[in-house]
Amino acid sequence: MKKLKKIFVLDTSVILHSHDSIMNFEENDIGIPITVLEELDEMKKGNDTKNFEAREFIRLIDKLSKHEMLDKWISLNGKNKGKFRVLVDKKNDINNVFNDEINDHKILNSAVQLQKEERDKLVILVSKDINLRLKAKSLKLRAEDYLTGKIQNVNSLDFESQVLENIKESSINRLYEDSTIKKTNLFRKKILNENRFYILKSEKKSILSFYDHSEDMFVKVEKKNAYGINPRNAEQAFALHALFDPKIKIVTINGVAGTGKTLLALASALEQRRNFKQIFIARPIVPLSNKDVGFLPGDIQSKINPYMEPLWDNLKFIQNQFNQSDKEFKALKNMIDSEKLLIQPLAYIRGRSFSNIFFIIDEAQNLTPHEIKTIISRAGENTKVVFVGDIYQIDTPYLDSQSNGLSYLIDRLKKEKIYSHVTLKKGERSELANLANDLL
Repeated sequence: MKKLKKIFVLDTSVILHSHDSIMNFEENDIGIPITVLEELDEMKKGNDTKNFEAREFIRLIDKLSKHEMLDKWISLNGKNKGKFRVLVDKKNDINNVFNDEINDHKILNSAVQLQKEERDKLVILVSKDINLRLKAKSLKLRAEDYLTGKIQNVNSLDFESQVLENIKESSINRLYEDSTIKKTNLFRKKILNENRFYILKSEKKSILSFYDHSEDMFVKVEKKNAYGINPRNAEQAFALHALFDPKIKIVTINGVAGTGKTLLALASALEQRRNFKQIFIARPIVPLSNKDVGFLPGDIQSKINPYMEPLWDNLKFIQNQFNQSDKEFKALKNMIDSEKLLIQPLAYIRGRSFSNIFFIIDEAQNLTPHEIKTIISRAGENTKVVFVGDIYQIDTPYLDSQSNGLSYLIDRLKKEKIYSHVTLKKGERSELANLANDLL
């Protein structure tokens, strides 16, 4: 049987996820409903990532089309690439099913009409919107998620600290005394993951360790204090080790609420303040109920303050570890006053380059893979980038545990020598918070 050539119809959500998504469908053709262009036109102004993606896609289509009319198939100008065209909406039987003149239904209409025109090809609607995909399937139209960058096995991202047993007690004693030990002194052929944390156990003793792949050795992990904050469990000690290691330039920390992700990252940055010109802490603004920040009263600073408050709470918690007369308390206040420490929405740093910066990105699971790439590509010399979040706690409508930027980053960098990841499992906020995480 001859294999049908495919035509993928892209929804607005796919383009806002990645403006160059049109180039990721191999030799297949792409249909773009004109309603999508209308929606992008409404979103092109602003500083949010979705505004940037809308502008970049419009520029890309303009560049590809040159002097051609968009109602005809136009080459995507790449090796093994297909063609694209804009689909102009026509009245269709769909109007008898979905009577509301809303954009999602117009996009469905365009896809159904295209399927009637191209009977020798398989038309597939691609959308990050689950409900739109369900509506398409109810009309016997193939529909699927945008899969580029999507992680197939999320469970593989939980790099829990592994326990290596049956270690000779003499080897553990040596690691305690020398702080390092060659892997060959413990294992001859055992293959270990790069830059991971391990608990080495003999019959009577155990020790926390980090496997430095570049040196092929185990390094003892100390329970180190970070600006008044002490690790309360092995995973937190591992996180601080990664955050303090100068050879590790990028760190990801995944964990549920109350595990200490942001607190540890901030405390380690403050402890290392003399090694960096500035500390940046940022998080994406994800309004509740998907309402824009313009919905809130007041000027722009008043609008964004509620979203930044959790970061200030962590800072106050650290500050409260000291008395007002302590030098650490005064140093922290001076850093805020002099803007050596900045807490800002992530949108405010777009277009900037970062050299000699300790950069913490909170709630990184609410970023797209493209946003993650944009942030890291801005890093200059002597910059450390830390992404913290919970890959299962997504607050944006078109991301999930498989497609968010934090999951994508953990999966792509897991074998890189300048990268380390820690999964925090145990909540340390309170017994009440642990109860909520476990049972609710």
